[in-house]
Amino acid sequence: MKFLKLLPLAHSSLNDCFGCGMGNKAGLRLRFQVDEQQQIVCFVRLARRFAGPPGHAHGGIIATLLDEAMSKANRIHGTIAMTRQMEVEYFRPVPLKQPLTLTARRTSCQGRRNFCEAEIHDASGMLLARGKALFVTVDRSKLTPSRA
Repeated sequence: MKFLKLLPLAHSSLNDCFGCGMGNKAGLRLRFQVDEQQQIVCFVRLARRFAGPPGHAHGGIIATLLDEAMSKANRIHGTIAMTRQMEVEYFRPVPLKQPLTLTARRTSCQGRRNFCEAEIHDASGMLLARGKALFVTVDRSKLTPSRA
């Protein structure tokens, strides 16, 4: 997959999010970019600690990659949304320690309902997994942790 122009996705990466948080040493620590068609792009190599079957990623990690990318596809539209429902298609095993490309886009928006799709491809461009999800827009203030 070739991308003409990629810009870093601006967001607060100094957090504990398992997917994108730089403050979470056990997490994926994904860095996202945006291409000229407002598509999310992330280049990743999964470490051995994310193993499922020998030499390949755990299915839950694959789902997490897709979910995380789709959440960023909402963010580039200024939307903070949480996953309501997600479907994952696993086409081929996702290898560890190999270059992977993760892409995502928002396909439509109907009020608070945001529909997204994401894909994981290997270095040759082969489709390994695909996700589709419904995200519901949430008020940012409701995500602020309470101080009890």
